[in-house]
Amino acid sequence: MLALFESELLPYRRPPKHPHRQKVGTVIELFAGAGGLALGLEKAGLKATALVEIDRDAVATLRQNRPQWNVIHGDIKNISFAGMSADVVTGGFPCQAFSYAGKSLGLEDTRGTLFYEFARCVAEVQPKIFLAENVRGLISHQKGETLQIILTVLESLGYEVQYRLLNAVNYDVPQKRERVIIVGTRPGMRFFYPQPSPKILTLRDALKDVPPSVGIKYSARKAAVLELVPPGGCWRDLPEDVQKSYMMKNYYLEGGKTGIARRISWDEPSLTLTTSPSQKQTERCHPEETRPFTVREYARIQTFPDGWEFMGGVGSQYRQIGNAVPVNFAYHLGRAIGAALTVNG
Repeated sequence: MLALFESELLPYRRPPKHPHRQKVGTVIELFAGAGGLALGLEKAGLKATALVEIDRDAVATLRQNRPQWNVIHGDIKNISFAGMSADVVTGGFPCQAFSYAGKSLGLEDTRGTLFYEFARCVAEVQPKIFLAENVRGLISHQKGETLQIILTVLESLGYEVQYRLLNAVNYDVPQKRERVIIVGTRPGMRFFYPQPSPKILTLRDALKDVPPSVGIKYSARKAAVLELVPPGGCWRDLPEDVQKSYMMKNYYLEGGKTGIARRISWDEPSLTLTTSPSQKQTERCHPEETRPFTVREYARIQTFPDGWEFMGGVGSQYRQIGNAVPVNFAYHLGRAIGAALTVNG
C-alpha cells in the first residue's frame, strides 16, 4: 500500500503519445450518474460494457446520449455480477461510516454500505484494474479509519492498492475539485497516475461561446447581497453588518469560508461545483451578472461537450452535473488505465 505523500514513490507518468495504439479495455462502471467518467474513459479508448445507475433521470441522460451503452437501471444491491467480465471496474461510491474497527476486516464486514457493493463487484468480476473516486473528506473521515478499512478490504481481494489526492484543475478542468482516486491492480501490474497538464484553464476558457440554456435565479435577498461582491470576491468584501446578517452563525466559525457568497472571476478556475448553484454558503456567482451559472455553463465547467443532453427537471440536471466526474479528468485517468493495460497485457 502506498502512502499519500511519499513523494519518492509517487508513480506519475505521461501516457503514450499514441492512445489509439493502446489496448481497448472493457469497463463496468458502478454509480454511473450522468456519464462524466464513462464519457472520459470512452474518449481515452476504453469501452463500457455495463453501467449501473439507480437514479431515473441519470439513466435517461445516459440512454439519450449513448443509446448503444448497456445501462442497467436498478439498485446495485440487487444486481449480480457473477458471469460478467471486464478489464476494469470503476465507480464513485459515497463516503459512509463503518461500524467496526480493526485491521483484520474482510469484505463481509462492510456489508450494508455502498462500498461493499463496489468491492463485491470487484470480487465477482476480478478485473485487471479497478478505480474508485471519492471526495477529499474520505482521507480524514473517522480520523482516517474509513479509508484504512477500504484499502484493507480491497487488498484482501488480491490487489495491490494505492491512492492519491488529485485536483481536477491540473487535468484540463477549469475547476478546483479535489478527489481521492483509489486504484487497484493485479499483482505485478503497474499503474502510473497521469502527469498534470502544463496549463491551468480558467472560467474564461470554459465559457467562451457557451450556448444559452435554462438556469435558476437567486432569491431577491441573495441577489442583493451578491450584487455587492466583486469578481473574485466573497463574503469578506461585504460590509460587516451584511456579513453578520447573511452568514448568521457561520460568521463566527473559524476557517476561511471563502466559498461563501463567492463571485468567480473570469481569470481563475471555478471553485468546486456542488449539486445546486445557489446552495446556501457555497454560492458560485457568474463573474459579471448576478446569477448562478446556467445548466450549460455548469456542464462546460465540468467539461461535458455541448451536445451532451441532461434529462429531468432543472434541479435534477444541476444535481447530475454537480455529482459527475469531470470529463477531461476522466480522460486523463482513462489514458493512464489504457497505458497500464497495454504495457501489462
